[in-house]
Amino acid sequence: MAHVELRNISKIYDGKAKAVNSVSFEIKDKEFVVLVGPSGCGKSTTLRMVAGLEEITSGELYIDDKLVNEVPPKDRDIAMVFQNYALYPHMSVYDNMAFGLKIRKYSKDEIKKRVDEASNILGLNDLLQRKPKQLSGGQRQRVALGRAIVRKPKVFLFDEPLSNLDAKLRVQMR
Repeated sequence: MAHVELRNISKIYDGKAKAVNSVSFEIKDKEFVVLVGPSGCGKSTTLRMVAGLEEITSGELYIDDKLVNEVPPKDRDIAMVFQNYALYPHMSVYDNMAFGLKIRKYSKDEIKKRVDEASNILGLNDLLQRKPKQLSGGQRQRVALGRAIVRKPKVFLFDEPLSNLDAKLRVQMR
């Protein structure tokens, strides 16, 4: 995990609409932080700026004391899970979870080890050969979580990742 610090981060669209206005906070290594607020207040935009998916209009973002405003998303070592799953429909659960590791040229043994560990945590062992269309919404969400977990990134970002899980599993995942 990593130390993350936002210093006066702002996001302004088209030079007018302020989505995020001078947000500052610090997340220490291994800390779990939740952004809470009403719909449209900038929570998702803030997460997307940390991930590098949105450009920061002003302010500074540090990961492990390194300024990363201009660092591309692929070089930030961040895994982000979205509410809408973003799974590959033609791939099995196993292949969806393994995809990022294959792209990064991990060995087959390491990929299997990481997917097995994550599938045990998430209760996906019996679903590894299924395609996303054969899964419930909660199962799809767990696959998306698994895809992030297997990467073992410095930073995990979750944008409403538990919204489609049943109540019992939501408590377990927390």
